[in-house]
Amino acid sequence: MNDAASQIDFRPDPMTDRSLYEGVRTRRLMAFLLDVVFVAMLTFAAGVVVFFLGILTLGLGWLLYAILWPVMALIYCAFTLGGPNSATVGMRAFGLEMRQLDGAPMTPVLAAIHSLLFYASVTILTPFVVLFSLIADRKRLLHDLLLGTVVVNRR
Repeated sequence: MNDAASQIDFRPDPMTDRSLYEGVRTRRLMAFLLDVVFVAMLTFAAGVVVFFLGILTLGLGWLLYAILWPVMALIYCAFTLGGPNSATVGMRAFGLEMRQLDGAPMTPVLAAIHSLLFYASVTILTPFVVLFSLIADRKRLLHDLLLGTVVVNRR
């Protein structure tokens, strides 16, 4: 078999294939809401563990409650968005995936940085940061532009 033929990449190009972006904005918002539910369930489960840890440490472990939600959200995004599907559970439910501009899948480190930038932008710029997708190319958000990522329809 020819090595050159086996190295041809048949992935659609996220920069030129406009069909990858049809209906992405609405489904991305719905996927986010579903992901919030999953992170809340994970946070609740971790909260139970922290409760008993607090009893064992005479109350010191309860200080973890202050950082529980952001840590669980970061872990959730790093392992789902940076996993083999390049999509969170919500994104998969709505037929979406995140890719780098060259079409490559996400890595766990890039997914964690993406999550941090998202929460920082929402915290600093309020949820109005989502309005940026109305004027941006390929319906991307500010943190997508900074990292060179796109959310596309699953193939």
